[in-house]
Amino acid sequence: MASSDPDKLMLKADKQTKLSLTRWSADWRSATALYEQAAIAYRLAKNYEKAKEAFEKASKGQEMLSSPWDAAKHMESAGSLAKELRNWSEVADFYRRASELYIECGRSQPASDALTKGARVLEEVVPEEAIKLYTDACAILEEDGKEQMAFDLYRAATSVYIKLEKFTDAAATLLRWGLAADKCNATNSQCKAYLSAIIVYLYLHDSTQAEKCYNDCSQIDAFLRSDQNRCATKLLSAYAEGDVEEIKHIAQSSTITHLDHVIIRLARKLPTGDVAALENNASKEQEEPLDENDLT
Repeated sequence: MASSDPDKLMLKADKQTKLSLTRWSADWRSATALYEQAAIAYRLAKNYEKAKEAFEKASKGQEMLSSPWDAAKHMESAGSLAKELRNWSEVADFYRRASELYIECGRSQPASDALTKGARVLEEVVPEEAIKLYTDACAILEEDGKEQMAFDLYRAATSVYIKLEKFTDAAATLLRWGLAADKCNATNSQCKAYLSAIIVYLYLHDSTQAEKCYNDCSQIDAFLRSDQNRCATKLLSAYAEGDVEEIKHIAQSSTITHLDHVIIRLARKLPTGDVAALENNASKEQEEPLDENDLT
């Protein structure tokens, strides 16, 4: 049937949007319906490139009809097809645009979800872009006071950072997660995030930064009184004493086994450097004689 030929539907739709001597205004309502029919037909025929283009045009049509929700849905469909075509830059672009359109509707959750869908597609192939999408998805929820809905996204971003061996960024994300948890009184998640950040610094064999992180987090009363704080205290004490066996023993404790799997894996590899050297440095600092000329 001629009317079901998607190529002809596209041509007919394009004509509806072009001005001419006989057409003084675009008929976006008719054109959009035709683009939508063509997109579905192309997708059924597995002609993903043309289906993607049709969904893009259908999205533009819905925008012109002041329907950002339907425009966003079509953008997500285009993003899904870009995934099938392995066009990773378009995946990010389409899901970002879908998110913007959901924001226009005042819908933060679907806006965040759209970015998350894009991030999950890109995790293995373009992990740096996936992290940006996860981070932006978190920001959208936080701006709307929905911090608790962002926890899984912080978890995902942390995991990608660790896979990329960007441990400092992973720790920063965990601390941001802790702050988000604090805002919605999710004390257990907050304390787990802080202990996880300390473990990441120890995995980097940066006991100075781990100690600083511990001291900063201990300013928060909820963490100071937590099992996670007690675990961190024991871990840092074992490092200060150069006690490898104690470090390994603490890494097997129930407090650590209740953390996320990526953090547990790091903890089970502790210590990653020469803790005896840390003990010697600590001893030297304690033994340094007082310089009577140094009045600072």
